[in-house]
Amino acid sequence: IFDPLLLSSTERLQFENPWRTVTWTERKKLMEKIKSYKHPKSSLFNARILVVGAVGAGKSSFFNSFKSVFRGHVTNQGMAGNLSDGLGSRRVQGVKKSESLPLVICDTMGLEADEERGIHIDDITNVINGHVLEGYQFNPSVPLKRDAHGFRKNPKLKDKIHCVAYVVDATNVSIMPQNMEKKLKATRKTVNSSRVPQLVLLTKIDEACPLVKKNIRKVYKSTYIKELMQEASARVGVPLSCVVPVKNYSEELELDMNTDILLLHAVVQILRLLDDFFDEPRG
Repeated sequence: IFDPLLLSSTERLQFENPWRTVTWTERKKLMEKIKSYKHPKSSLFNARILVVGAVGAGKSSFFNSFKSVFRGHVTNQGMAGNLSDGLGSRRVQGVKKSESLPLVICDTMGLEADEERGIHIDDITNVINGHVLEGYQFNPSVPLKRDAHGFRKNPKLKDKIHCVAYVVDATNVSIMPQNMEKKLKATRKTVNSSRVPQLVLLTKIDEACPLVKKNIRKVYKSTYIKELMQEASARVGVPLSCVVPVKNYSEELELDMNTDILLLHAVVQILRLLDDFFDEPRG
């Protein structure tokens, strides 16, 4: 239930025209583009995307929402990395189980503002570089060492992370704890050193903005959402062009075309970054 005064105030703070272009009727086209994704260097394996974010930001919800689009109904299957403190990875399947997408979404234990909690930055480096075996249980205090069980000493390209997606809660981005911002920027620094492309998924945009709650198609007309995107850009340290807003399915029972379109647009942007990764010469 919205406060009418808040809504009318928000509606006045709109751009005359959307500042990004979205075609709200191309769900099938976007789905086909994702299903058919293939890069010559990744033709023999699936591209691996690591989702990083604070506990509760919407990492597993993003996976479930993206999966829901291709399953044709809202699904709620938790990711392995969320059920424990280990490295988990999942493929997205279509309506037919044989129709798996050429992408793997990888998840780990979440980041936390407390220095003694959440995944260690060194372990994020280990995951990105392909050193962590599936199911390894992370220890926030002691990162995985080279001689430890669970360490892959000679990872191949198929074992590494090819794109990193930071999941940031739009309702909390303005009040993000300083330690969390510090951890996100430290993560970005280690991702940069591995030459892995990265972007921000700004979640819960409907909870942050009444205008978008009322009509998600106005996401790029809302001045407030753009301000939140700019703030996420600054806090994580990525260009605004690498920040994409999404709405995850949380309470809905049925799919919504507009919600699907935003989710699919986000994944298409990830595909473009994957192309950048595979196009770059690597030793």
